[in-house]
Amino acid sequence: MKNVKAKLLITGGAGFIGSNLVRYSLEQGYGVVNLDKLTYAGNLSSLEAVSANPDYVFIQGDICDRGFLDAVFLEHRPDAVLNLAAESHVDRSIDGPGDFINTNIVGTFALLEASRRYYAGEGEKAFRFLHVSTDEVFGSLGSSGFFNESTPYSPRSPYSASKAASDHLVRAWQHTYNLPVLITNCSNNYGPYQFPEKLIPHMILSALKEKSLPVYGDGSNVRDWLFVEDHCRAIISVLEKGRIGETYAIGGNSERTNLQIVHKLCDLLDELRPRAAGSYRDLITFVKDRPGHDYRYAIDSAKIQMELGWSPTRDFETGIRETVEWYLTNIGWIDDILSGQYRLTRIGEGENS
Repeated sequence: MKNVKAKLLITGGAGFIGSNLVRYSLEQGYGVVNLDKLTYAGNLSSLEAVSANPDYVFIQGDICDRGFLDAVFLEHRPDAVLNLAAESHVDRSIDGPGDFINTNIVGTFALLEASRRYYAGEGEKAFRFLHVSTDEVFGSLGSSGFFNESTPYSPRSPYSASKAASDHLVRAWQHTYNLPVLITNCSNNYGPYQFPEKLIPHMILSALKEKSLPVYGDGSNVRDWLFVEDHCRAIISVLEKGRIGETYAIGGNSERTNLQIVHKLCDLLDELRPRAAGSYRDLITFVKDRPGHDYRYAIDSAKIQMELGWSPTRDFETGIRETVEWYLTNIGWIDDILSGQYRLTRIGEGENS
């Protein structure tokens, strides 16, 4: 669908994946309207490098506000919507599920309705609604097997349930109203600009502050890790070449246990920013597992590889080193985060649910 100066409305573009996607889209020649509510996880300092770009516009607002959305569509007339606006942390969903229901379900509904109204009034204009989701909607795997596009949904946390509901809404709007939609379900992302409540940045920043490194249970839970720039390439590939109404699973082919991740981070920090005495591994502590902790996620990306020619370019060893080096050289960005609401503390034990 790409053409000269095609305009993308990216919701949640001040978040981790969103900010990376905004920068990548601009590099690919798209115009970008970034709509973000700027909750605790939204950070405009992630976009300072593109803030003066004439093809970039930032709008602060809530996707749950239908009237506001209609005005945004009317003014900016996007060629596509890429919906990344979401509450996304499992632990936070355990402590406070209400925000997840509101943003991920009600917000997606409002955005679909605004898109439907806009698309209906645009005649034959090409338009696509791409909804970015997660592999967590599929539930938990045992020690073998992979998620793919035909895996039945089995969400097991308030977060994954809210994302599953939003996926179903998107599909329903295509079947009922002929809205041209696409869905992607990705594995765990990592890389620059990730909010420090997630495992990898949380461990890096806690280690640098000489705090304990809490590992849930015995650390044996397995995730498939996808470098965020590879994910952004996949999203744009789906937008440009994906078949309307289809779902594409995006994985990094990099399964690791949580404990293996933490060990790798400690070893890289021992090399790149050694402690005065001992190893960062000495800071590892094992804590009570979170409620409903899924054992393993892994994605079979054969469909997107065969149909669209996408594959990850970063192996985990390269990507994780690049990520650690980025955090070590971007302390200013980190300080901006830590000076706000967020602190390096544990959440997700369910006491407030």
